[in-house]
Amino acid sequence: MQIKIIFAQRIKMILTRFKAKQIYLIFSIGLILASCARNKKVDVSNIHVDVKVERFDHDFDAMRIKPMNMQAAYLQQKYGVFYQDFINHILQAGTVNDTTYFKILRQIFTGKAYTDLKHDVDAVYPNMDAQNASLTEAFKYIKYYYPQKKPPKIYAYLSGFQAQTSIGDGYFAVGLDLFLGANSRFYPAITSAFPHYLSRHFTPDNITPRVVEGIAREDMFPEDDNDRSLLSKMIYNGKIMYFMDRILPDVADTTKIGYSPEQLKWCNDFKGKIWGYFLEENLLYETDYPKIQKYLTEAPFTPGLGEKNESAPKLAVWTGWQIVREYMDKHPEVSLPQLMAEKDAQKILNQSKYRPK
Repeated sequence: MQIKIIFAQRIKMILTRFKAKQIYLIFSIGLILASCARNKKVDVSNIHVDVKVERFDHDFDAMRIKPMNMQAAYLQQKYGVFYQDFINHILQAGTVNDTTYFKILRQIFTGKAYTDLKHDVDAVYPNMDAQNASLTEAFKYIKYYYPQKKPPKIYAYLSGFQAQTSIGDGYFAVGLDLFLGANSRFYPAITSAFPHYLSRHFTPDNITPRVVEGIAREDMFPEDDNDRSLLSKMIYNGKIMYFMDRILPDVADTTKIGYSPEQLKWCNDFKGKIWGYFLEENLLYETDYPKIQKYLTEAPFTPGLGEKNESAPKLAVWTGWQIVREYMDKHPEVSLPQLMAEKDAQKILNQSKYRPK
């Protein structure tokens, strides 16, 4: 399996005052009940899973002071294919079959850039106790819904600001240098690759959500290449986000989708207009990716919607999320595995009765 670099989406009638209050009360109660049903936690206390992030970055750093050939053999034995992927694809230093890459490693270890980065990573992550606990909890939920699913090996490494996460054969790797906190001294220098609207989410509390999302997208539920319409991509992304709802019940929606609180509020305030825009522009069944990509990808805002660039990005992801939530609220008999296995995007839209106003 080739390594993949990841970088990795919710009603106005004029009535008498009394009736309006009744409707508002009923509507409010309905929202509360739906929200409770959606966020209800299942009991995972008896599920035994223990996830521990292995500190590849520390073992790799040992090559600085130990005989390099001996430590390289140890790393290959302990980390297997990840060590090969790291040398070949992340560092692009050559191949592990040819020790000429040692020369590049020595240059890296003696550079101030490496020393400074290692210092900051170790300061933010003296240990991975918090991440071990949150990942263990997340994989308990995954195990609840998918009993046969085994957690991959999870490794922490320094990516050289190349990738937040990497997935390969049997492992999921986390680039700690891209989770140092929004105010890390390094991020202003890499704005060409990771502008502020992205780096503001490079925080420790994003590690577990990004691991769960990456495993969902790249391992458990990869997108079908034949699903080309905006609607199919909308529902696919909505299912991924709903999966995160169930696996990370205590994580805020802003963290799951990567919005600021203001962006999430904007979506909720204008959800009717967002949906109306998709319909009026005949976008649901559009398959021209250059035409629909701006509704699916990371950006500071969505062009053509909102005033003064205040709109949220990836509005198709957010809207798909709300459609799937409505569908599942209306169909409590549908299990999470059944939802994720459902390929008919039109069915989910129709049965969600999504009509925001």
